[in-house]
Amino acid sequence: MMTKIKEGERLDDLGRKGYQIIQDPKRFCFGIDAVLLTGFARVKDGDTVLDLGTGTGIIPILLEAKTGASHLTGLEIQPESADMAKRSVCYNELEKKIDIVEGDLKNASEIFGRGSFDVVTCNPPYMIGAHGLTGGNESKTIARHEVLCTFEDVAREAAAVLKPGGMFYLVHRPFRLVELLGTMTKYRLEPKRMKFVHPFVDKEPNMVLIEAKKGARSRVEIEPPLIVYKSPGVYTDEIYDIYKPPEYDDRKK
Repeated sequence: MMTKIKEGERLDDLGRKGYQIIQDPKRFCFGIDAVLLTGFARVKDGDTVLDLGTGTGIIPILLEAKTGASHLTGLEIQPESADMAKRSVCYNELEKKIDIVEGDLKNASEIFGRGSFDVVTCNPPYMIGAHGLTGGNESKTIARHEVLCTFEDVAREAAAVLKPGGMFYLVHRPFRLVELLGTMTKYRLEPKRMKFVHPFVDKEPNMVLIEAKKGARSRVEIEPPLIVYKSPGVYTDEIYDIYKPPEYDDRKK
């Protein structure tokens, strides 16, 4: 059955296995942070993965393309976004590999049960309160601001649904780093790797990628920084490689 693309929506090519994703420009579309998280996360063959606050399903779809995960699940509270994610899964014929569940991440452990996943990923709302709030678009506000959940909700539920030794992968803003690390360790999610993302080599980082392991001992590795642009509008080779595998590399054409 053909997947319906609704009025105002578009299909965006993901550059992996020919996959495409349905998005609505009037709502919140995925950004580079979600793509970088899928390049940072280490998912082993056979792993089960849960993406908290999946939006239109970009992270599960890209991780299916990039890894040997046995099954992936996206949890999303906004009905319209969950619907787009489900239709993207169907469009790419991934119904046997990816489930999209409409629900509140604050209840993830009730929905899925404790200790249910090997890996949890999350690209959560970054902003607290009215910081950076522009108003006028509820879906974008929910995606960007801690309106429906806090980072403590994310950490608590990630820890609850992870198996012992399970891995948690997060992308967030550096200005909240102390809070993030403290909250994760509170729920026995021990940070193991961190990578700062800089827009340009001479600019401060505007993102941080974090890997944490449930129940691990304290020891963290700070990886070399990731630089997004080598000049305005031109990605560095490392960013390009995260976005596109060799068969899609138009630098060689």
